[in-house]
Amino acid sequence: MDSVATFRALAPARARLAGRDDAIVHAQITLAEIAAPTGEEQERGAFVASRFHALGLRDVEIDDAGNVVGRRPGRRELAPVVVCAHLDTVFPRGTSLNVRRDGDRLIGPGINDNSRGLAVMLAIAEEIDGTRLATKRPIDFVATTGEEGLGDLRGAKRYFDDRGRGAAAMIAIDGAGDERIVTRALGSRRFRVSFVGSGGHSWAAFGSPNAVHAAAGAAARLAALRLPLEPRTTLSVGRISGGISVNSIPDHAWLEIDLRSTSAEMLDRYEREIHLAARSACEEENARRALGTRPLSMTIQPIGTRPCGETSVEHPLVRHALATTRLVGREPDVATASTDANVPIARGIPAIAIGAGGRGGDAHTQTEWFDNTDGSRGVSRALTIVFGAAEMAD
Repeated sequence: MDSVATFRALAPARARLAGRDDAIVHAQITLAEIAAPTGEEQERGAFVASRFHALGLRDVEIDDAGNVVGRRPGRRELAPVVVCAHLDTVFPRGTSLNVRRDGDRLIGPGINDNSRGLAVMLAIAEEIDGTRLATKRPIDFVATTGEEGLGDLRGAKRYFDDRGRGAAAMIAIDGAGDERIVTRALGSRRFRVSFVGSGGHSWAAFGSPNAVHAAAGAAARLAALRLPLEPRTTLSVGRISGGISVNSIPDHAWLEIDLRSTSAEMLDRYEREIHLAARSACEEENARRALGTRPLSMTIQPIGTRPCGETSVEHPLVRHALATTRLVGREPDVATASTDANVPIARGIPAIAIGAGGRGGDAHTQTEWFDNTDGSRGVSRALTIVFGAAEMAD
């Protein structure tokens, strides 16, 4: 695709978007103030669905995963380009979501991640209206559920299992920024390891196996593992708990483990290490138990799987994104991250994730912020990347 020609041809559209900059930020604030904890995205999804209908998108639906999907038809019956922005936030129900201004910054939970992405996706859907600005390929606009935390990319998985199976390409719009291009999908596997025993009084029942000791032993074994720097692989125990009181032998304990890598081989290898560490810790604690006491049992439950993979930097989609980033005056930053783009990348569909302009910080905190200085530059970049992808030849 000719990125320079596309960028120049879109000059009137980019000017219109710049003229709507205040409206885009207003939509961003409105979205941020609608609660959307992972698994409870319905209210924000209903707002996006109403906007999709108002913008004249076709085949608007809310699927059984809660995704909101709408299509802008293309000039030809070709495989669609998919534009995604996730609905959910990490903030639980009851969090105060009021957005306030502090100088050039807007401050509020979720104002950046991902209200910015949703607002810019809606702006692009409005600009590519099918008449004044139309594309060769259809574009599916998808507001996804379950992108954060234990949502486990539920929405993206559902969409690409069904309606998006034959997509030509995918662009995820996630948060602020106008330089980063995520081409490599960071995979992860998450596990909950549980130990269960009989417990008892810390004096009278001493000698019964201690579930917390086993959990701590497993955590210590995992902390001692040597992890490769290339391909980069990380493993951490994120949560650990158990027992009922200080003067009781715990009858239960659990720990949750987060394993990440850019390599499926490393994910497989260290998943085996997790199983080995848990079994060894359980066996060691059982070996110490007093005669006649009931042994601990151990279970390992997968609680999340995000696939890994990569869209080659030589792919036309990535080359177009790199060129477009330079055309808006930024130097591209090719990156690795875990986003909705993980799913299509792992299924062989070329995909990237990009920011939606402006700057942001303190993500996933009460003081999350967004600064819209030069924000329209990132909106122009996103429009040009999406439009160029939707003009791809067969």
